[in-house]
This record gives sequence, C-alpha cells and structure tokens, in this order.
Amino acid sequence: MRIVIAGGHGQIALRLELLLSAGGHEVAGIIRNPEQADALRAAGAEPVVLDLESASPEQVAEVMQGADAAVFAAGAGPGSGAARKDTVDRAAAELFADAAQRAGVRRHIVISSMGADPEHKGDDVFDAYLRAKGAADAYVRAQSGLDWTILRPGMLTNDAGTGLVRLEAHTGRGPVPRDDVAAVLAELLETPATAGLTLELIGGAVPVVVAVKDIAGN
Repeated sequence: MRIVIAGGHGQIALRLELLLSAGGHEVAGIIRNPEQADALRAAGAEPVVLDLESASPEQVAEVMQGADAAVFAAGAGPGSGAARKDTVDRAAAELFADAAQRAGVRRHIVISSMGADPEHKGDDVFDAYLRAKGAADAYVRAQSGLDWTILRPGMLTNDAGTGLVRLEAHTGRGPVPRDDVAAVLAELLETPATAGLTLELIGGAVPVVVAVKDIAGN
C-alpha cells in the first residue's frame, strides 16, 4: 500500500513509518519543517514539505493522489496555545479528510485522544485540545466517502512496547506506550473491517493482532 501520514515527524508517526516501511509499504509523511526530512528518510518514509495550516485541499489532495490510505497523526504539540489546537488539531484534520475525499483515498485513520468531545467544558488549553479533537472526529465521521477509523489512545508513554493492549469502544483510562499505538495503527491499516469504529486504546493483556481482529469481528 501507499500510505500518506499527516504530521510525519510526530513520535507516533515516526514509529508507524518504521513499521510500515519494514512491512514493504510505501510511506509519505507530511511535515512543515524541511529540517525534519532526514528523520523521515531514516524511518523509511518520503518527506513531503507542506504546511497544513495554510495549504488548500487541492494541494493536500495532490500529495495523496494514488494513495491507498491516509493517517492523520498531526498535532499542535504540548507547548502550543488554544488557537493552534483549533488550527491544527481541528482545522488541519478536517482539511486532511476533505483532501482524502478529493483524491479518492477512502481508508482514513485518525489519531485522536481519549476524552475528545466537541462539547467538552473548561477554559484550559487541554480543554481546548479535547474540544478540537472532538470536533475533528465528528467531522470525519460525517464524511460518507471515507472508510474511517478513529483511535483514541490513553496516556502516551515512551516505555518500550509490550505488544499487549486493550482495544475497545470504551476501555477506561490508562497508559499505553507509543510503540504499541503505532503497532495498532499498522494493524488497523491492514484491517478494513474496522472502518466506522471509534476505539479507545490502553495497555492490556491481548496481543495487538488479536485485539484488532477481535474488534473487527464484533
């Protein structure tokens, strides 16, 4: 498959690019900063420099031409304010979904956040983040031309992956290594029967492949 990843230099995205390229897939990662290009090449991905905060749907769709799947892994980052939560975590996610439809890329996976809700209350930056993610998720769900899956991990850690997870519609809160999030994403890309599902993910006791097959069969 050819897979286009928005936010290609993110911690989860780089792990996913390594897994996908090792699996024989062709991967392109969209980045804003050209200085990040070498890191993507080292992960086996083709870097594409494009700012999703200013790009048009046509520009993003051009990058996605010929792709089999798209993954939205971009985020404003922990040091950003509420305004960039809206322009990146919401608006860029919506732009990416629009571009996928224009390019005819049906398989669409979004890395969201546990607790994402467009009606989330609160005035802190993290509250704005959860509202932005929730609004983007709702927008993607409304796109009839996409075979979407929304993944909502729990508290992300840099612990070594265990390959054991809990993947359900509602898991309750808990930590999960970024390694295991990437492994689940790679498996979701190979499992089209998970389209139309919003899933929560934390560390658990079920091997990744089994967890994805189980949820696809429910």
